[in-house]
Amino acid sequence: MLDDRKLAVLRAVVEDYVSTNEPVGSKALAERHNLGVSPATVRNDMAVLEEQGYIAQPHTSAGRVPTDKGYRLFVDRLSQIKPLSAAERRAIETFLAGAVDLDDVVTRTVRLLAQLTRQVAVVQYPSLTRSTVRHVELVPLSERRIMLVLITNTGRVEQRVVDLPDMVEDDRIAHLRAVLNACLDGCALSRVPETVADLHERLPEDDRPMAGTITSVLLDTLVDRHDEKIVFAGTANLTADFTVGLRDVLEALEEQVVLMRLLGEASDSSVTVRIGSENPYSGLHGTSIVAAGYGSGDNELARLGVLGPTRMDYPVTMGAVRAVARYVGQILAGS
Repeated sequence: MLDDRKLAVLRAVVEDYVSTNEPVGSKALAERHNLGVSPATVRNDMAVLEEQGYIAQPHTSAGRVPTDKGYRLFVDRLSQIKPLSAAERRAIETFLAGAVDLDDVVTRTVRLLAQLTRQVAVVQYPSLTRSTVRHVELVPLSERRIMLVLITNTGRVEQRVVDLPDMVEDDRIAHLRAVLNACLDGCALSRVPETVADLHERLPEDDRPMAGTITSVLLDTLVDRHDEKIVFAGTANLTADFTVGLRDVLEALEEQVVLMRLLGEASDSSVTVRIGSENPYSGLHGTSIVAAGYGSGDNELARLGVLGPTRMDYPVTMGAVRAVARYVGQILAGS
């Protein structure tokens, strides 16, 4: 266990290294921080921190840099999430509130996160499997063809053209639309199959072939889809911090399965931080990922976060991720 003084020295090392990107020496720490002890005492404390693996000497200079273990202790015990200013909160709310649909929300969110943190921002689209049905629309296109439109509570819109087995009048389509919405409104997509299983019993016999075709399309192409989509922005921010290993990071960003696993492993909406070697992918051992879930109430719909070097400003980054996730959840809940 480290005493309070050594914890204060570690905090100072992390803050100075994040700020300057230069190894930190004991004399500089004593001069820049009000530690209340001499440079010699700071040097002794740094020696203990190095022996216990919290800081390391990158080369023969006198300076030290934090290790992954040091950053982890900093995040867990020493840092406080930095709240955004009132002006920043207003700017976020105004920018996101201008979105016109789900795609626009996600696009604005990923751009905003990249700008706030100067890192790579990653946003996962709300999963269909976690959504509920808000509305089903059947739009006649011709006598034997309709457009099936499914709108979820997250604002996601899925549509398919359906070829019907027979010619169907508009009033029969309107009746089926009403029956579908009566039984599916608010229904979790995972429960749609069982909900529509007895749908034919609520319809006249002549309408059952049409209903069977439409529900088949609904189940096969909308509900049973397990695709997940992730978008990211701000890759240019990586060039300032990765003189080596940049190619590995860029390759990892292109593998959406990798990003999905990194964002999706946490099970609640709290801010989570994965530092350096805690990432299971060797190409990301020089990076940290700060992520949070977003959604409506306790219903987490998806996750968002940022990826950057382990030498990141964790309190600021965690504050930005938490605030943006909260605002996105509020927008989706009110959409």
